[in-house]
This record gives sequence, structure tokens and C-alpha cells, in this order.
Amino acid sequence: MRSDMSDPAGGKALRRDAAENRQRLLDAAATVFSARGLDVGVDEIARVAGVGIGTLYRRFPTKDALISELVRQVLEDFLTLAHEALSAPEGEGLEQVLYGSGAILASNRGCLSRMWNDDQTTVLRNDYRRILFELLAGAKQHGRIREDATEADLDLIFWSLRGVVSTTRGVTDTGWRRILAVMIAGLRPGAERLDAAPLSAQDVAQIMENLWPR
Repeated sequence: MRSDMSDPAGGKALRRDAAENRQRLLDAAATVFSARGLDVGVDEIARVAGVGIGTLYRRFPTKDALISELVRQVLEDFLTLAHEALSAPEGEGLEQVLYGSGAILASNRGCLSRMWNDDQTTVLRNDYRRILFELLAGAKQHGRIREDATEADLDLIFWSLRGVVSTTRGVTDTGWRRILAVMIAGLRPGAERLDAAPLSAQDVAQIMENLWPR
């Protein structure tokens, strides 16, 4: 359980019991949304958290505010993971962060549709991608990843992983690891040239806009 004692929405310090109730609600939301999707009612989240519906609305005045805060926490987990991977030896950080990201996605299936189109978390997303691309450069320097792998390739791998995690909900919690291992194997340096051109930055931007319009 997190120990954040502040309220990002209001910027005020919370009493310990209020902060604990707030985190219980977020933990319950992650569990319920992962099992049943974002359409579930907030009364069910309050029930699972063991608090009254009034307590939920004091902490999160709308369901959207609850989802947005949950997304923020997930992206903070991504960013923490990415920073830790920067200290991995011999260019191993990229694989470390990819597997760690898969685990975070698998634990937060319910809010995947909001991961990349929440206006409140743009800075977190951009910081995560910046470090991811830095890790790609380091992996190339140490000969762990083929030289022609691009930043756009990493974007597509991440989106593919997200899709696998989402579509295997209720069937397997670990199936994504097999697919990620296959994709990483394809990133290893090898003699075979890739016969398809990589996506451009403009292509990636257009895909993101199409998938998650604002």
C-alpha cells in the first residue's frame, strides 16, 4: 500500500485515516476495474474498499476523478521502474523495464484504455518514453539490441503488449511474458536485415491520435 499523505487534487495534507481510506479506494478500484472493466459502479468500489459511498465522494467527487488518479499512480509506477532501469549494467535496462512494464499492465488491466489519453498525466508519459528511448540507445551500445531497432519499434511493442494483456484478461495473467520474450528475441542483433521500413515519428503521432483521441 502506498503511503502518500497528500491529495493531488486539492494539494492539502490528509489525516492518516483519510489518506488510508483514499488509498483503499484506489486499491479497490484497481482490483474491480481489472476484473470487470471501467463500467462498474463506484458503489461496488466503495464496498470492496470497506468504506461508505460518502467517503468515496469526499475523496473523489466523480468517477472520472478516481480513474484519473488511478492512471496517475500507474504511470508513476512506470516512471519509477524506468528510473531504476537506468542503473542496470551492460545495457540490460531496456529488457528490465519492458518486463516490469508488462507486470504493471497486467496488474492494472482495468484502466488500460485511459493510460495514454489522460490530460493530467502527459508529463509522466513523456518522461517514461524519454527514458525508454535512452535505454534503447544503451542496449544498442552494449550489443544487446540490433542497431536498426527504432523508437517507433518500441512504441509498437508496448502497444502490442498492452493488447495482449487486455485480450487475455480472465484467461491468463502471464501469457504476455511469452509474447514479450518473442519480441525481445526479434530485437537481438542478427545477420538478417529487416525488409520493412520503420514507422516515422509522424506515423506514431497519428496512430496515437487515432487510438486515443482527445
